[in-house]
Amino acid sequence: MSDDRSGDDSHQTSSNVSSAGGEQPTQQNEQELATKTLYIQHKRFYLDVKQNHRGRFIKVAEVGSAGRKSRLLLSMAASREFRDHLTTFSELYASLGPPNLDNYPEDGKIKSEIIIKDNRRYFLDLKENTRGRFLRVSQSFTHGGTRTQIAIPAQGMIEFRDALTDLLDEFGTEEGGNEQHIQADMNLSDSLKISTSLTGFRDALPEGTNFRVENKKFYFDIGQNKIGVFMRISEVKSSTRSSITIPERSWARFRDIFAEYVDKMNPNNNSTNITSATTSGGVASTSGGVGGTGDESGEKTTTTITTGTKSSKSQQESSSSSATTASTSSSSTSAK
Repeated sequence: MSDDRSGDDSHQTSSNVSSAGGEQPTQQNEQELATKTLYIQHKRFYLDVKQNHRGRFIKVAEVGSAGRKSRLLLSMAASREFRDHLTTFSELYASLGPPNLDNYPEDGKIKSEIIIKDNRRYFLDLKENTRGRFLRVSQSFTHGGTRTQIAIPAQGMIEFRDALTDLLDEFGTEEGGNEQHIQADMNLSDSLKISTSLTGFRDALPEGTNFRVENKKFYFDIGQNKIGVFMRISEVKSSTRSSITIPERSWARFRDIFAEYVDKMNPNNNSTNITSATTSGGVASTSGGVGGTGDESGEKTTTTITTGTKSSKSQQESSSSSATTASTSSSSTSAK
């Protein structure tokens, strides 16, 4: 795909993937394998997976409202590290309160990271100004050259990360050329685990998930910060995105409320539950009846009742015998 994309681009969704079926060679014998298009606020971002004689890489292009273009080139290893940093920046952004318009950081920076791969350096700066918060990503070369940069609106970092993850999952492993890159990522993962364990964070969190409902897509991402674990639920529709953050301590309450409304809105569930409860009660009664004649305690109870009955009969016979004796004695006295 050429980088000179017009405003009448054929991409119409917030996230669109296309594969070059014939993998036609482009400039400098490059092959385009896939592309994704993101619409975040007033900007468009294109993530292109390309391949040449050196291997695969990702080209990121930002097109502003005025049509100005900025581009970055990342190796697959640098892309994976960039993806991990996007997760960290997203979690930090979710934990921040509203901007303080009267007290901005001196240089506008909230957090900074750096990626060094081969002969390139990437500077990641989460910043804020009067227009809001954003992630500035700058690329420079160790031997000099032009410095390029893009700016991702902070609320679009998760969407950007998800798009990058999709491309890495499908194209991130090349045959026989990425062993050292994979090992480097494993080392990075180990170092991240050590750092999180030292700060009291949990070593492992559930993976995020998503699903589509009609023309909307919902993303569920689990993160943590100095306050604790949280779930970020994002709703993506056309070119808009909104999200909420739920602390872990509230998850059970949210679950109960959802379950309650599901039951209220689906009468079939209620009737099924009532039938189930009735059936369960009947079984319990039957079990009780069986237990009365079959289990050990039931036998004892039956024996006690039988003994009591026999005792009662004996008392009645004794009373009858006493009455007969008394009557005979009275008759004898009268005869005398």
